[in-house]
Amino acid sequence: MNKSLHMLKLGALFAGLSVLAAPAWSDENPVVVDALSGYMDFAEYGSSLIWPEQIPADDWKKVFIVDARDAAQYAKEHIPGAINIDWRQAVARRAELPKDRMVVMYCNSGSLSAQAVFALRLLGYDNVKVLQDGIEGWKAKGGFDAHARASRPAGH
Repeated sequence: MNKSLHMLKLGALFAGLSVLAAPAWSDENPVVVDALSGYMDFAEYGSSLIWPEQIPADDWKKVFIVDARDAAQYAKEHIPGAINIDWRQAVARRAELPKDRMVVMYCNSGSLSAQAVFALRLLGYDNVKVLQDGIEGWKAKGGFDAHARASRPAGH
């Protein structure tokens, strides 16, 4: 699908979403279904995922890191340099995200941050990625040194 058709479908998605009432979310809206299907057909697997071992230690300084967990979890522990944007607020606070460099979002395991990244990608933020396995995987693989410690290439 070409980019202009993709953007047209996204526009239709948001037009469809704007007319939905809260109780109607379970009803299938053909405009929304068509737009989501178009996006899913266009998206490449892995384009929104990154593993800790794919980022060399020096490159972490160039990455905009977002902790998508709640403020209490962030206060307890977070990846150094990360800012806190709760996954539920990712769309509302999207203006805080740079578009000119990689943005890596994480939560504990990657599932909640994946929802935020999906929404942001629908809005055109192609530079936003989910840190696969979240902060727990990042710690288990060696944190900023995961790339140097990796015994094989990362990815699925």
